Amino acid sequence: MAYYNYGYPQYYPQAQTQAGTPMSLPNNNGSSIIWVQGEAGAKSYMVAPNTTVALWDSETQAIYLKSADASGMPSMRVLDYTIRQNSSQGLPNAFSDGAADKVSRKDLEALQGQIDVLKQKLEGITNGKSALRANAAATSELHSTIPEVSAEF
Repeated sequence: MAYYNYGYPQYYPQAQTQAGTPMSLPNNNGSSIIWVQGEAGAKSYMVAPNTTVALWDSETQAIYLKSADASGMPSMRVLDYTIRQNSSQGLPNAFSDGAADKVSRKDLEALQGQIDVLKQKLEGITNGKSALRANAAATSELHSTIPEVSAEF
């Protein structure tokens, strides 16, 4: 890249690998926490294109997710976090031992009886349809065997 200083070109060579492509900057890979001072610090933090970084605010309880699209246009989302006082009181357990969650054997048998009744009704309906189809087929066969009578007067 050439820069002109008082009419004389000055060349600054670009760092390149052996393949001749420019070297990339070391990637953070989320191995450490990046601290910034407030939202102004997060806004001024430079992000490479097609990357997202988590920036932790050292002044408030906030995390800034700053990303840049392929053209390098940055965008930022702010997450506020709170610290729990008692971590043992989390979300309720889905498999609690409450009596309302348990089902008795009698209830299961009653439900199975209702399912059996519905199965029998469904079989009756499907058998009825197949009987109707059989009747329709027999009727069409009967009509095909009866000769047509022409009325000549």
